Amino acid sequence: MKSTFHTLSRYDHKTIHLHWITAGLVIALWCLGQSIDWFPRGMPRIVARSTHISVGALLAMVLCYRMYWRSTEGVRLPALGSRRLDQLGHLVHFLLYVSLVGVIVLGITNAWVQGDTLFNLFKIPALDAGNKALRRQVEELHAISAHLLLILASLHAIAGLFHHYILKDGILGRMLPGLERL
Repeated sequence: MKSTFHTLSRYDHKTIHLHWITAGLVIALWCLGQSIDWFPRGMPRIVARSTHISVGALLAMVLCYRMYWRSTEGVRLPALGSRRLDQLGHLVHFLLYVSLVGVIVLGITNAWVQGDTLFNLFKIPALDAGNKALRRQVEELHAISAHLLLILASLHAIAGLFHHYILKDGILGRMLPGLERL
């Protein structure tokens, strides 16, 4: 394993890009998830749901690669703040990863329980086609977990801004793409 604790001031480019790709996919998926029911029934809604499922699958692949990269070659930076803030940061990152995995697993389960059609080209077999209560429950759990993930990610972003504007400790600059430390 190459993963070591570096004294660098920034994360490596791949870690930074994977972070922002993940953030963008989560926001896009949440927005699309909130608007799927706005589409008329039939092909427009099938395309919206299919896009949501496809982008969710892309997020799953990015997350798997991100976790692989982090555990093998990704740069690990030392803490810049207090021990408590560092521990809180580790806890939040752990919860973000767990939340991402949970939302993705519930999304896969939801597509399977619903028996979704992908772009009218492929039908995901329904787990229990007649069980509307199960379909509603899984869809609701997926939605709740997505809301919780977005809340946690928002708190993570606010913490980055707090570090930048209040603590002025350079933490935010470590993860910004294409910039040296702010």
